[in-house]
Amino acid sequence: MLGGVPAAAGAAGDANAEPPQRLILQPRAGLGDAGLQRLLRPHGGGMLRRIGRSELRIVELPRGVAARTVAERLRRSPHVEIAEVDRRVPPAATAVDDPYAGSQWHLGRIEAPQAWDRARGDGVRIAIVDTGVDGDHPDLASRLLPGWNFHDGNADTEDVHGHGTAVAGTAAAAMNDGKGVAGVAGRAQIVPVRVAAPDGQAYWSTIAQGIVWAADQGARVANVSYAVTGSASVRSAADYMRSKGGLVVVGAGNGGALEDTPATASMITVAATDSSDRRASWSSHGGFVTLSAPGAGIWTTSRGGGWGAASGTSFSSPVVAGVAALVFSARPELTPAEAEALLVSTAADLGAAGFDIEHGWGRVDAGAAVRAAIDADLQADTQAPRVAVTRPLGAATVSGWVPIDVTAIDDRGIARVELRVGGRTVATDTTAPFAFSWDSTQVTNGGVQITAVAVDTAGRTATSAPVAVTVGNAADAVAPSVRIDNPREGALVSGRLEIAVSASDDRGSAGLTQTLAINGRVVATASGGLLAYTWNLRRVPAGRYTIEAVARDAAGNTATRSVTVLR
Repeated sequence: MLGGVPAAAGAAGDANAEPPQRLILQPRAGLGDAGLQRLLRPHGGGMLRRIGRSELRIVELPRGVAARTVAERLRRSPHVEIAEVDRRVPPAATAVDDPYAGSQWHLGRIEAPQAWDRARGDGVRIAIVDTGVDGDHPDLASRLLPGWNFHDGNADTEDVHGHGTAVAGTAAAAMNDGKGVAGVAGRAQIVPVRVAAPDGQAYWSTIAQGIVWAADQGARVANVSYAVTGSASVRSAADYMRSKGGLVVVGAGNGGALEDTPATASMITVAATDSSDRRASWSSHGGFVTLSAPGAGIWTTSRGGGWGAASGTSFSSPVVAGVAALVFSARPELTPAEAEALLVSTAADLGAAGFDIEHGWGRVDAGAAVRAAIDADLQADTQAPRVAVTRPLGAATVSGWVPIDVTAIDDRGIARVELRVGGRTVATDTTAPFAFSWDSTQVTNGGVQITAVAVDTAGRTATSAPVAVTVGNAADAVAPSVRIDNPREGALVSGRLEIAVSASDDRGSAGLTQTLAINGRVVATASGGLLAYTWNLRRVPAGRYTIEAVARDAAGNTATRSVTVLR
């Protein structure tokens, strides 16, 4: 069965269930894991995992810590962009119909055959971020590439539910193969990314991981047939994919109600229409909808090698994803913003003129979108971006960790913004809004200039006007702390001894240096909070030895620790 009914409230499959100890955080660029751990310390700390190469982190909090309270407090921090409790969401499918009652009416409605005369998805990878894909299905096997399973942490992407196989077939079932159905982009390649449990439900965190991974694998389109527009972490993952040249398409959901979910430019959110070009009664709608597409009685592939008809925004979403793949296939050089603009501008205007809450900018039209893509006059990018530092203001006095905001715009899109302090790059951000945290203790007190460099998608750069601030940190009179974790005082040692030293400082470990000496002879040095040294004792005479560790912070304060061992 595709989709299915969510479990009762409070059960393991409850769509509103939240793993109480898991947060998804995104610190400002420059803060790093050490700074994030410092913010978490008053709440008991937490184990951090970075999501791919993005700035998102998954945080497992200690038992007994109220995750919602921690998230609310971190959202108030000027150094945190995103802080939300992870949430489980159901797939945006409604039901399976009689497998012999359907027909692919939707392909004609969106003028797919007219698009196929000029583009069929060749060379484009579509990531199906879902329950997996049936790798043996005769209409899908030839289109599949290796994928990844974020639910179990392995390469097994077989469909455990059925939803993902139906979604994959809608977007890219093989065409002209004499079997079953044709996907909208029947020559695109399918990258299966399993993020869901066997009941079909997935967490925001696994969906975000799946999108980031797909972007790093070169997918130009990622389809997420879940209602995730309201998740800040999924939006951030979608921004990451845009920075890599791809688009994320998601379902609006099947609540049937007018929703107040905020609109976003990060992803394309799709409502469902029926065979009469009306919004399906069960399709969620509102100002957050970008486009609409057929989603009622969509004939597609089913797990186990068969075919069937299914309904839901789970299937309107891959229709749009397939059209996006056709557009990229027709003009591979298109940026995500240009491709989305073509999808929007060529959509069939339904309902009220222009944008409306029922259909967004209209029902997707594959034929018109591909024609427009081929005919588009894409001028060379000759316009440099514009960039400005908007916080802090000039002449401000700053200290400690300083939040810095940058505004950058470009007609083709911003690839990254680099923050420079005193001419040195200290952090880079790839997604808007461009926000940084800078550790001002790493420079001497006095005047310093802050600038930002914006790089657009064509490689053109622009540098902001400098903002002059005065660094006024209090003198650091607090010495660091240092300890020898191994060996212990009085230990009897032999063979190869692994010496471990750790140090910390109230200003952070970035400015620390450590020195290790044995009987007064320096044997190792290190920067930061950790030092490791292997002492070969095989040719060392028997006797008493003193191991001494010294930590020095950026202000010159020192701390010393020593242990005596016997050989």
